[in-house]
Amino acid sequence: MTDLENYAGSRLLEGLSGYTSLNVDQLNFIVSQLVALGLAGLYRTVLGPAKVSPKVRHIFGLLFGIWMSYFCFGYQALHLAGLPAVCYLVLLTQKPSIMHGAVLFTAMLYLSVVHLHRQFLEDSSFGLDISGPLMVITQKVTSLAFSLHDGLKDEEEMTETQKHYALKKMPSLLEFFSYSLMFPSIMAGPAIFYKDYIDFIEGNSIATYKKPAQSSKTIVVRDPSPLRAVCQKMTLALICALVFVLFLPRFPISRVKEQNFIENTTFSYKFWYLTVATSLVRAKYYFAWTLADAICNNAGLGWDGETWSKFSNVDIFHFEFGTSLKQSIDSWNKGTNSWLRFIVYKRVTNYSTLSTFVLSAIWHGFYPGYYLTFLSGALFTFAARSMRRLLRPYFITTNESKLLYDLITFSVTRFVMAYITFTFVLLEFRSSIVIYDKLYWVWHVLALLAIYVAPQIIPKAQLNHKNGIAMALSKAGPYSDAMGKID
Repeated sequence: MTDLENYAGSRLLEGLSGYTSLNVDQLNFIVSQLVALGLAGLYRTVLGPAKVSPKVRHIFGLLFGIWMSYFCFGYQALHLAGLPAVCYLVLLTQKPSIMHGAVLFTAMLYLSVVHLHRQFLEDSSFGLDISGPLMVITQKVTSLAFSLHDGLKDEEEMTETQKHYALKKMPSLLEFFSYSLMFPSIMAGPAIFYKDYIDFIEGNSIATYKKPAQSSKTIVVRDPSPLRAVCQKMTLALICALVFVLFLPRFPISRVKEQNFIENTTFSYKFWYLTVATSLVRAKYYFAWTLADAICNNAGLGWDGETWSKFSNVDIFHFEFGTSLKQSIDSWNKGTNSWLRFIVYKRVTNYSTLSTFVLSAIWHGFYPGYYLTFLSGALFTFAARSMRRLLRPYFITTNESKLLYDLITFSVTRFVMAYITFTFVLLEFRSSIVIYDKLYWVWHVLALLAIYVAPQIIPKAQLNHKNGIAMALSKAGPYSDAMGKID
């Protein structure tokens, strides 16, 4: 069976595969996104909110979203309509008090069935599959359901974010499906909130500014041009694509499963290889997310008042050069982080972190490698927090020591990131455990020591508020208030 035997998308470009190192599914993705980039410019200019009605914009965005879905996925695109259709029926039929939970359950159940079918019946037989867009649609319909539920609450019951996104009116069928299947974000996101989408459709996403209070004049500011941001992001996407295509074949992650790699390479080489291989794999995500961001920007979506980065899904610089695990995680898949925060973390009073972890894990799928990454990530998050509280006060005395601290934490973060994320790419439980065995579980051991042993043997530091100097006390003990403020 060939790798693409089960691929249901268009075969129109199959003849070009021989001239590139790309399979037809990858070519379809790139071509559809480039078409979307051109359509986005038309969407912003000829079909801008000042020139056509919201209904026309809804229809245009929906029709080309359907076309892109069918071109890339064939009959499987029915799932992209099926999930929101079922969820819309749930919204119409369930009590307002439970509709948000019912939609979340329904969407996650539908997505889970697709994940399991993909995992056990198709077994990653091709690179482009329907679960990616379906994951984005799941975020959209569930966040909309929670926003409708918030619209029934009193304001004092909600956070500021919940107040901002609360909806008082049920979307029409056209509004709902155009939001779910809009062409700028159908293939690779980002998943935006419904209110942001409606503001974009109706032309309210770019505000009118006024002069300071001393003047009563209103200055109408022209819509900022996204062309510079689009060009920059397209250039970055091209660089990421070249890195992925040219270098990843030289460092395939599958090599770590080979007996020669397992038995005949050194401890340090294994670490080095995992770092390089996982870094190159990330280039694929950077390419897809940056290209999708450029498409949204060209459509006029993503202005935050200063830059075209409101819905950017990744901050490459802060992820790659982050000086803490938290900073790197916060810079990765930012749309999903916002979604989890909106529907779980800020709503669950008990075990909010655990609940967020569980939902995130199920949303991603059921490959064992995912869960090894998530569990390790949770462990290392606690370890990093512990060591930061213990050690950082010793390094804030001078600029030189701060720089040294940043260099150390940057290096550790890079190694830890490779150590915990290779399982996410490898997917397999047994192969991942074999590699961890060969690495002696070294970072896991260090993480446990950081959590349970280090606080007992490292003297705590107390900040001298008069001169800003961290002074080590002779005896370890509970964290002081100063330590909490430092952290």
